[in-house]
Amino acid sequence: MDALARAESEAAAGLRRPGFDNEKYLTEQSRAILERVERFGDKLYLEFGGKLLFDYHASRVLPGYDPNVKMRLLRRLRDTAEIILCIGAAAIERRKIRADFGITYDSDALKMIDDLRQWGLEPSAVVITRYDGEPAARTFGQVLRRRGVRVVTHPPIHGYPSNVDRIVSDAGYGANEHIQTDKPLVVVTGPGPGSGKLATCLSQLYHDALHGRAGGYAKFETFPIWDLPLKHPANIAYEAATADLHDVNVIDPFHLEAYDRRTVNYNRDVESFPVLKAILERISRAESPYLSPTDMGVNRVGTAILDDEVVRAAACQEVIRRAFRYRCEHLMGVGEEATVDRVEQLMKALGVGEDDRRVVAPARAAAREAREHKKGNEGVFCGASVELPDGTIVTGGNSPLMHAASALILNAAKHLAGLPPHLHLIAPNVIEAVGELKQDILNGRGVSLDLEETLIALGISSTANPSARLAMEQLKALRGCEAHMTHIPTPGDETGLRRLGMNLTTDPHFASRQLFVT
Repeated sequence: MDALARAESEAAAGLRRPGFDNEKYLTEQSRAILERVERFGDKLYLEFGGKLLFDYHASRVLPGYDPNVKMRLLRRLRDTAEIILCIGAAAIERRKIRADFGITYDSDALKMIDDLRQWGLEPSAVVITRYDGEPAARTFGQVLRRRGVRVVTHPPIHGYPSNVDRIVSDAGYGANEHIQTDKPLVVVTGPGPGSGKLATCLSQLYHDALHGRAGGYAKFETFPIWDLPLKHPANIAYEAATADLHDVNVIDPFHLEAYDRRTVNYNRDVESFPVLKAILERISRAESPYLSPTDMGVNRVGTAILDDEVVRAAACQEVIRRAFRYRCEHLMGVGEEATVDRVEQLMKALGVGEDDRRVVAPARAAAREAREHKKGNEGVFCGASVELPDGTIVTGGNSPLMHAASALILNAAKHLAGLPPHLHLIAPNVIEAVGELKQDILNGRGVSLDLEETLIALGISSTANPSARLAMEQLKALRGCEAHMTHIPTPGDETGLRRLGMNLTTDPHFASRQLFVT
């Protein structure tokens, strides 16, 4: 039995095996970082790739991985470390979206500051990189300054990254404001790719060198996992996650030549290594200690994998999720067909398809059932399904009173609470009152409750209905559960599902024939 088939069998039996050891990872990773700090003496600038907080991609690919384990790591190192947060001016101007939260990069930066403070950490500064007077970026900086946050702007460097002479000069890094830091480890992070983290690290090194202070640079990336095989599903899942960026995993040729060892990196790091090595040598006026991009990395995630079979199965599922997501993005006009094709090629390479996702077929069956029950009626019939922690599949379909997502969550809550399926959790008069408000008072086009509205109605009903309260208390158990819908969720459904923390995929179909959906 292969890894995916075994995972499906165990899921059906309600079994969940951990694939990752967070405590071992924290021990190994913190040791590796501190060793790298000692190697460079006065200062190490550590570029944090990926997500500092809420790394749900890693938690899906590495079952058992704490999405906030990197923050736990920083808290361990807080006596040694401080943080610089970077964000690209162009991302602010274009209102670039972080897909897992559905918020813009600038909003995510604000959220990161709040989250860091909750963990007892305060960023030393926020750097707006490649800033050229963009109005939205200027406003963003003003808002932060008025809230007491130090903001630094770095202008674009002409000829970056190939013109080393200009980059390492007064007209390049020298034109950037230097950020005074006091601790030996400086973590440089940002909301996503293209935030200018690397340039900020190198700019800091340049100014330190001007003042006679030694320092070093290293990179902290979770994926690709350098000491796993190139075609390991966990590394292929990273390719799927970055297919829209055209990233491709490769064997690091510099590491192979220097050490005769095959290690995995990705194309952009390999392609930029010669220039980056030249910049580091120009700044330090000495030969670089790094012979390869793999040398630059500080990544011990591979040492904390407990069960390779579990990770392989989870990674295959992540590739399938990404395929559904890119199909929907293409339908909505924000994704490229080439990205869809790329992920479908990755699925074929792994030997998996959409039917290997357990919740897909039941959701589609629920949509067919909804259609059969409403013969002769016009409209779009939606289905949804979720795999509960015990392996049970629960479904829901749309109706004149509720969206499919609403029916799904209520049915799942009843199952978890041990309540009969026919029991009404929300009193009919409450549903009617909300429908009247939507249609007659707010001039809405329909009365059917989306998930966000349904959750509010459930909360109201729980004050007088013990069954509703019992069901509401089960909602926490849905976090991390796999779900599928036959149609792209409306904003209210998407918000509700995100707050419940479910791993949702959807078929590339719109939930309504209306062009404007609120």
